This record gives sequence, C-alpha cells and structure tokens, in this order.
Amino acid sequence: MRDRVIAVAWWLIVAGVLLLAPLRLRDRLPDPLATHWGSLGSVPDGSSSFIGFVIFTQVAWAVLWLVFFVLGNARGKQVRQRRMTSWGCLVGVGVVLLGAGLSTLSANLDVTGWQDALLPGWHIPLVIAAAIAAGGLAAYLGRGAPDEPSPEGQAPPMLRLRAGQRAVWVSRVVNRWLLVAVALGMVITVVTAALGLSGTVPGVAVTAILPGFVILFVAGLASVAVTVRVGADRIVIGFGPFGWPARRIRLSKVETAWAEERQPASHGGWGFRGMPGAATIMLRGGECLVLRYRSGGQLAISIDDAERGASLINALIAERVNS
Repeated sequence: MRDRVIAVAWWLIVAGVLLLAPLRLRDRLPDPLATHWGSLGSVPDGSSSFIGFVIFTQVAWAVLWLVFFVLGNARGKQVRQRRMTSWGCLVGVGVVLLGAGLSTLSANLDVTGWQDALLPGWHIPLVIAAAIAAGGLAAYLGRGAPDEPSPEGQAPPMLRLRAGQRAVWVSRVVNRWLLVAVALGMVITVVTAALGLSGTVPGVAVTAILPGFVILFVAGLASVAVTVRVGADRIVIGFGPFGWPARRIRLSKVETAWAEERQPASHGGWGFRGMPGAATIMLRGGECLVLRYRSGGQLAISIDDAERGASLINALIAERVNS
C-alpha cells in the first residue's frame, strides 16, 4: 500500500510540474514552441503549439506511468526484479520528462520566435545522467524483501509410472483477444488487396501497406494458440490453430520441469518473449509450464494443467532417460 501511495504521489509531482511550469511562464514563451533540435545546441527544426506541448507531456507521462505502475503491481511469485524495474523506470522516465520539459521551456524563454530557441549542448547529457542516477537509486530503494524460493529449487512434482506404461499429456491454450485481432487483420488485408486490384487505392500505396499487413497476419495467426504434447521421448509445442509449425524437444535435453504462476507484465507482454536460453511463450497470465534444460536455459509456456504436465515430464526423465 505504501509503495502505491508513493507511486501516485510521484505521478502527481511530475504531472504538476509539467503543467504548472509552462502555465507560469506562458507570457514569456512564443507560440508555437520549439520542441525538437536536430543536434546538440543546434537551431530547432520542429515546433508545437503551446497547448499541444502541454497536452503531449501530460498524456505521455500518464501512459508511461500507468505501464510501469502496472508492471510493479502485477501478481506472481518472482517479483523483486519486477519491483526494481518498475521503480527504476517510474522514476527514471519521470526525470527524463521533467528534464526535457524544463529544458524546452528554458530554450524558448523570452525568444521572439521558436526558430531562435537554442538548446545548450550540455542539457541532454545532464538529463540522461540524472535519470540514470535517480532510476538506479529508486530501483535499489524499492527492491523490497527477497522473493520466495523458486519452484526450481524445490523437489519437482513427479508421477509414478508402471514398467512399460505409456502415458501422454496434451494441453492447449487459445488467446481469444488475439484471435479477434487476427480476424480483423485478415479483413484489412483482404480489403486492402481488393481496393488495390479494383484501382480504388493507388497501387504504390497497396504495395507499401499490404506486405506489412500480411506479415502481421501470419505472425498473429501463429501466436493465437499453443498446444503442448508430452509423449514417450519428447515434448512437442505446436503453434497456431492447427498446431503448426511445431517445435520438438527431446526429453534427454530437459533436466526438470515445474508449474509456476507468471504474468505478461513481468515478461514483456504477450506473445514470444526473451532470447534463446530464457524464453517465454505467453498467451495468457497464470499457470505456466517451465522447462529447465540440461544446458542451463529455460523455456516457459502458458498452458492449462501445467502441474500435471510437469509431473509426467519429470517421471519420464527419471524412469526412461536417467535409468
């Protein structure tokens, strides 16, 4: 509760400064304001109206604050790193916006037109350094208590299999919201192609737009559903509504498996996240099947009935791989 109060107070402080400072100095500022400079200390090459500048800073801060606030308050067991990231970003981004806003006002102060607003070269590195320092300090102070022990450090769940017994576990998850988005993308793709063929839309525009829609449609289709099948000697992960393409992982490459609660906010959002060695297939928050490879890497998959799947995987590894 205390952390939430501090986060809201920080939002009000930054929003108040970003609003009150330009209003207090409005009579000494040109309209429009210089808001973009091509290089350090150069003549400005972009401008915005006074009202537009105020609205943009308020909206940008509100959106960024909300994103990092949600990140820090997402549920889950492994939260210390998430807390540190949330506090570091909340404070660091706030300092960046404060520094950028005040630097912009300072450059525009008492000039006759926005073209005359010069930005001193030392402003930008100073703002960046201040943001890094403030964000790092906030991350350290907001780290909180250590996390509870991870399931990977505990005895893994395991089924008991009779000699020669064959066992198969299959589970599937569908992201309905992404499915709707993919359907809309398909409609947009078809309509765009039809307009191009009919000549309603210039062919150049269709050529520029259509490939992007097709790529998004194919990528979205592959990530609307995931199916996991555990058999005698391998784990098969199928993507999309038809389970294709599929990734096959031999059980001999897996050291152990467990079920764990994970949330999109703590792993970069929905979809395929991470890099080789620390990857996540996140279609919905909640129960995930986590595999730890013998090489040391991990793969987490959001899937239903993950604990039963992990139990079977560990049993197969113990009785048929390690035996």
